[in-house]
Amino acid sequence: MSLIPRWQYMTDQSKAMVKRIAVSAILLYLVLFLLRQLLPIVLLGLVCYWIWKSVTK
Repeated sequence: MSLIPRWQYMTDQSKAMVKRIAVSAILLYLVLFLLRQLLPIVLLGLVCYWIWKSVTK
Protein backbone atom coordinates (compact mmCIF):
# COMPACT_ATOMS: atom_id res chain seq x y z
CA MET A 1 0.00 0.00 0.00
CA SER A 2 1.47 3.33 -0.98
CA LEU A 3 1.90 6.24 1.35
CA ILE A 4 -0.46 8.34 -0.74
CA PRO A 5 -3.04 5.94 -2.23
CA ARG A 6 -3.99 8.19 -5.14
CA TRP A 7 -0.43 9.14 -6.10
CA GLN A 8 -0.77 7.42 -9.46
CA TYR A 9 -3.83 9.51 -10.33
CA MET A 10 -2.34 12.86 -9.33
CA THR A 11 -1.15 15.32 -11.93
CA ASP A 12 2.55 16.07 -12.26
CA GLN A 13 1.96 19.54 -10.84
CA SER A 14 0.23 18.10 -7.76
CA LYS A 15 3.03 15.58 -7.23
CA ALA A 16 5.61 18.35 -7.45
CA MET A 17 3.69 20.41 -4.90
CA VAL A 18 3.49 17.47 -2.47
CA LYS A 19 7.22 16.82 -2.84
CA ARG A 20 8.01 20.52 -2.31
CA ILE A 21 5.90 20.62 0.85
CA ALA A 22 7.53 17.44 2.17
CA VAL A 23 11.04 18.81 1.59
CA SER A 24 10.06 22.12 3.21
CA ALA A 25 8.65 20.33 6.26
CA ILE A 26 11.80 18.22 6.66
CA LEU A 27 14.06 21.28 6.33
CA LEU A 28 11.94 23.21 8.83
CA TYR A 29 12.18 20.33 11.30
CA LEU A 30 15.98 20.18 10.89
CA VAL A 31 16.36 23.94 11.34
CA LEU A 32 14.20 23.91 14.47
CA PHE A 33 16.16 20.95 15.84
CA LEU A 34 19.49 22.69 15.25
CA LEU A 35 18.21 25.98 16.64
CA ARG A 36 17.05 24.22 19.77
CA GLN A 37 20.49 22.63 20.19
CA LEU A 38 22.42 25.85 19.54
CA LEU A 39 20.24 28.30 21.47
CA PRO A 40 21.87 27.71 24.90
CA ILE A 41 25.35 28.16 23.38
CA VAL A 42 24.31 31.40 21.69
CA LEU A 43 22.73 32.74 24.88
CA LEU A 44 25.82 31.82 26.91
CA GLY A 45 28.03 33.62 24.38
CA LEU A 46 25.79 36.69 24.52
CA VAL A 47 25.88 36.79 28.32
CA CYS A 48 29.67 36.38 28.30
CA TYR A 49 29.93 39.24 25.81
CA TRP A 50 27.78 41.51 27.99
CA ILE A 51 29.85 40.66 31.06
CA TRP A 52 33.09 41.28 29.14
CA LYS A 53 31.84 44.67 27.90
CA SER A 54 30.76 45.74 31.40
CA VAL A 55 34.08 44.64 32.97
CA THR A 56 36.24 46.45 30.39
CA LYS A 57 34.42 49.80 30.84
